[in-house]
Amino acid sequence: MTTARHGGDGPGTGPPAVRCAAAHALAGTRPVPYWLDDPEHRPEALPALTGDEECDLLVVGGGYSGLWTALIAKERDPRRDVVLVEAKEVGWAASGRNGGFCDSSLTHGFANGLARWPGEFTTLERLGQRNLDAIEHAVQRYGIDCDFERTGEIGVATQPHQVAELREAAEQAKRLGLDADGCAAGEENVTFLDRDAVRAEVDSPSFLAGLWFRRGVALLNPAKLAWGLKHACVEAGVRVYENTPARQLASDDSTVGVRTPYGRVRARHVALGTNAFPSLLRRVRPYIVPVYDYALMTEPLSAEQRDSLGWRNRQGLADSANHFHYFRLTGDDRILWGGYDVLYHYGSRIAAEYDQRPETFHKLAGHFFDTFPQLAGLRFSHAWGGVIDTCSRFSPFFGTAHGGRVSYAAGYTGLGVGATRFGAEVMLDLLSGEQTERTQLEFVRSKPVPFPPEPFRWAGIALTQWSLARADARGGRRNLWLRTLDSMGMGFDS
Repeated sequence: MTTARHGGDGPGTGPPAVRCAAAHALAGTRPVPYWLDDPEHRPEALPALTGDEECDLLVVGGGYSGLWTALIAKERDPRRDVVLVEAKEVGWAASGRNGGFCDSSLTHGFANGLARWPGEFTTLERLGQRNLDAIEHAVQRYGIDCDFERTGEIGVATQPHQVAELREAAEQAKRLGLDADGCAAGEENVTFLDRDAVRAEVDSPSFLAGLWFRRGVALLNPAKLAWGLKHACVEAGVRVYENTPARQLASDDSTVGVRTPYGRVRARHVALGTNAFPSLLRRVRPYIVPVYDYALMTEPLSAEQRDSLGWRNRQGLADSANHFHYFRLTGDDRILWGGYDVLYHYGSRIAAEYDQRPETFHKLAGHFFDTFPQLAGLRFSHAWGGVIDTCSRFSPFFGTAHGGRVSYAAGYTGLGVGATRFGAEVMLDLLSGEQTERTQLEFVRSKPVPFPPEPFRWAGIALTQWSLARADARGGRRNLWLRTLDSMGMGFDS
């Protein structure tokens, strides 16, 4: 197994006491995603497709991208005949194993969006906030019990140079008029927090400053959202087939056909929501790289442990490094702690064996206790990984094929919990041929730079990972390789 991996500390480094505490905390963890380990709420799989079907719209993929597309298609026209096929079970992949951060950003964060689409950025922020509001309304409308909390998120500085970066981001938000967007009178949406202020929110000796986006992020249970969307689709009349992988796509003069192991679907239109998995359109594959992300979940905190943290406002958090951690409270007061390592496997290989990586779990556990030393003795209950789709601009891209009868959206790079709903709207707009505010955006009309073939793809990703780790260790200074990627529109900024 060959991978590109971050530099930095591994399970064999660090003080012996930290290594021992991490090993003790990981003993007995369940090697499954916490969210999916829920037999009480997990629905039974629906039958696979056998035989032939015809429909107006076929949706391929039963994650958020496909679920939102099918549901919104029925909302727009309840008479539309919609079929959805999923290779395994709805929500089993990224949609059921992510951190549960539902972000309003369509552009993978403030800095990435402002750098790539400065002329459209305020429009993209407005559309992103509207999209998050629509998700909240859908959760309420369909009675989806997914622990939805509009808590916002704090980006924290853990190195001195990051303090200045957060302060500048707060000033940029104010200049762009985003500091009060969506908030009540007298309340700021984007608030810079100095060391004392951020530690008053969540207490860690690592935190030097913070930037609180109060309205831009909701936290939720991601598997329950996927299962709730599945139920809403079925109730709306969508025919959902699970354990039905789509094998091949072809079109004739009037329809598009998709073959499955035991049947075929012929449709007037097809929407592809396969994301990290190989697209049925070969032209899309060079734009996507599948990478693996990892997370831990703690046992529920005691009242004393909660008091030692503060965290009364229950925000999501992420640090500001290139190799960053994200962390949050769950509905039953566990802490999800994930991120840092992101691994690419040669040849864009995806395999179930990559979902577990003990060396990454040990690393994450050590970082957890460095951040929250007051929680020494807390144990982790679950440890898992999963594959996400990324592209060279770190935010989704869109397009059509087969004479406009097939649409696709991909490249969400970890922010698909929220942005996939926007992507569903775009795919349906493109299939209708309708000119909308969304389809006129350069963000929607443009494509990222494709990745090169192997072995150059693997070598470039490995060099980029090494360079990002080096930048984190050198006060954020980017080397020649990263500056070259920046000039090509492929630079990464978390």
